[in-house]
Amino acid sequence: MIRRIFYTLTRLMKSERNFIRKFSNTGKPLVQSSRRATLKGVSDKIRMELRAATTRRGMSHFLGGLLLLLTVLTTLPETAHARYAAVVMDSRTGEVVYSRNADDRLYPASLTKIMTLYMTFDALQRGKLRLDQKLPVSARAAGQTPTKLGLKKGDRITVRDAMFGLITKSANDAATVLAESMAESEAAFARDMTEKARRLGMRRTSFRNASGLPNRHQKSTARDMAVLGAALIHDFPQYYHFLSLEKFDYKGKAFKNHNNLLKKYKGADGIKTGYIRASGFNLVASAKRGSNRLIGVVFGGRTAKSRDTHMTTLLDKGFSRIEKMHPSVVPLPFDKPLQIALGQSHSKPAPIQVASAAAPLPVVTKSAVTHSHIRNVAVVNTISSKPAALKMDRIERTNWAIQIGAFSQMTTARNQLHKAAAQAGGILEGRRVNIEKAISDGKPFYRAQLVGFDEAEAREACSNLAEQRFSCFVVAPDLRLPNYIAQNSNS
Repeated sequence: MIRRIFYTLTRLMKSERNFIRKFSNTGKPLVQSSRRATLKGVSDKIRMELRAATTRRGMSHFLGGLLLLLTVLTTLPETAHARYAAVVMDSRTGEVVYSRNADDRLYPASLTKIMTLYMTFDALQRGKLRLDQKLPVSARAAGQTPTKLGLKKGDRITVRDAMFGLITKSANDAATVLAESMAESEAAFARDMTEKARRLGMRRTSFRNASGLPNRHQKSTARDMAVLGAALIHDFPQYYHFLSLEKFDYKGKAFKNHNNLLKKYKGADGIKTGYIRASGFNLVASAKRGSNRLIGVVFGGRTAKSRDTHMTTLLDKGFSRIEKMHPSVVPLPFDKPLQIALGQSHSKPAPIQVASAAAPLPVVTKSAVTHSHIRNVAVVNTISSKPAALKMDRIERTNWAIQIGAFSQMTTARNQLHKAAAQAGGILEGRRVNIEKAISDGKPFYRAQLVGFDEAEAREACSNLAEQRFSCFVVAPDLRLPNYIAQNSNS
């Protein structure tokens, strides 16, 4: 009897060592030490009980100790998988101001949905989807596990509502609906997501679904998620403000955004939370103060509250450091009419001006427009994605624009456009972005514009932005100049 007990104990201890070895690479020595101490205590208890195992009473104590060991072992996977990693990055330059385990491949959980949103915004920008387009709900989408909106097979939901459900409720059924609208299947969409990740520079990320539900092959890193967050902000400023949505009403139910930093942290305006048991509590957050924007990523929080507190600390330290390195400045204007927009502080409302009225552009007759003149315009406007398309066109009624500034950094221009879109109450939604490069004293600067208004809309947008303490002026279309507005700018 005693021999069999010792044989069983030996096998259990061997299994214990193998189990610890399997889950030992958490990068958290303190947790490992604590776990080993716990197991050592259990093992010592079993050895003590073995001395009394020759009696009936001793055998009951031994079995109790064995049960305690098994209980500890069954709780190990949850703690072992909840690994910590963090990054804080300057979104303008990509400079990392803090990192810890930044390149460890971990489970992203619902941070996966950030890429689903990126793909959706891209489809909207290319005209493959429309915000009011109704999408069918498949059996697979309806069968996704919570959290979800509760969609039923055969239902139809608009792209807008699916996105809002994904952003606020982190709805897995909505994520699948969006995925199936852009690919033959969710699996095919996940392959497209992974390919897009590679193009963005996310070299250690692989996706297997659109929602972030558990899959052992679906992993990413804190650094890759920071890159994705920055790409979402800079590539789609006209849609990014959706991620600051705090509440979404759908079919009589109100869904609150899980990202509590939106209400608690100054300058926070997105992006996304995530949780599965294997990952712990994850968060990608973005906040902007002055002309500085930071992207923060935390993996493996023990609770949502402790994760948020830690993110707040990291962002505070990041802003303190980045402000010393890159003080917030507004560059001086190049020439009129830009000085109308930039010759005043952003701390007070700016008067609405119309550029062509305030500083009339020189008359260029049709005969005066030469090949050389058009080529020079193309050189100045190097940000346009289709310089070859420059030509003299009659600008339509909806080609009025607004300009919110000119900046020494293209990324600063992008950030300002994002901020304007986030605070303009939806009036900038769907407008085309134009970041126009020009030269002053041999140095480049970038005009930040939004295009696609009629005159009334442009004036209303500037009035709205002035109330939000933005400088802004209306740019009237001039029929005598080449139409060089970027139709598909990546900014």
